[in-house]
Amino acid sequence: MTNARFRSRQQEDETTDEQSENANECPECGGLVATDDEHGETVCVDCGLVVEEDGIDRGPEWRAFDSAEKDKKSRVGAPTTNTMHDKGLSTNIDWRDKDAYGNSLSSNQRQKMQRLRKWNERFRTRDAKERNLKQALGEVDRMASALGLPDNVREMASVIYRRALEEDLLPGRSIEGVSTSCVYAAARQAGVPRSLDEIADVSRVEKDEIARTYRYVVRELSLEVRPADPESYVPRFASSLGLSDEAEHRARDLLKTAKDKGVHSGKSPVGLAAAAVYAAALLTNEKTTQAAVSEVADISEVTIRNRYHELLEAEDSIPV
Repeated sequence: MTNARFRSRQQEDETTDEQSENANECPECGGLVATDDEHGETVCVDCGLVVEEDGIDRGPEWRAFDSAEKDKKSRVGAPTTNTMHDKGLSTNIDWRDKDAYGNSLSSNQRQKMQRLRKWNERFRTRDAKERNLKQALGEVDRMASALGLPDNVREMASVIYRRALEEDLLPGRSIEGVSTSCVYAAARQAGVPRSLDEIADVSRVEKDEIARTYRYVVRELSLEVRPADPESYVPRFASSLGLSDEAEHRARDLLKTAKDKGVHSGKSPVGLAAAAVYAAALLTNEKTTQAAVSEVADISEVTIRNRYHELLEAEDSIPV
């Protein structure tokens, strides 16, 4: 019995060796097969036949040029992010009661998963500070999504809120108010500003509280926030109105002329940008109305008309 088992194992080993040798041989000419990692192909060295293609690259997505850089970049799982209160290091348990194959769980398994979700939620927020951070960063993500802000703005707003929490700026102020002011400040710092009215539309607090909290946060954290440039609003307004690149460039030229002559001083950048877009549309013979521009920019038609005349007066080549 032992000899038969030994012979069976020996035959299996021989079969495995033969399969391994065949895998390293070209099926056409029997030549040596080599793997081309750069192109993800397995190619015959002798005849050039591509035996396999679209190979899976199992290496990391980053490059390192020395051992120190390799140790620094090596990681497991997704990178950490400031947009989550635990920086993305905790476990997420799906709310759907299904396994990895999409099959429904049994009654006992569902109860077990429910208990795990409950305890996981308790462990994720161990104290009041973490609960505060979780609620605030959820608000930041919600408002940034509603405003169409990129990921770098969400990250920046999360960092500003963490600083405000560490500096103990929250007492006496609402979580929603501080998180909204952080989004407003981060958007301006990143060069993709949103008007205070737009911010107030997606926030859960009033406009006056947002402005007051924003000034307080900027002052206490010594944030470097430059005045909003009217030109930064132009691409978004022009895209929402369906205007051409020519009209967008013309609006930028009008604003540059206004800056050179000091017309922009003391004026709302949103109003100037909206008026420049409206004027550029008329100068390029593209159809739009003051009402349409007003709706996109969230500013009154009266303001658009006033800024419109001021921009045309600043443009020497255009008679009023």
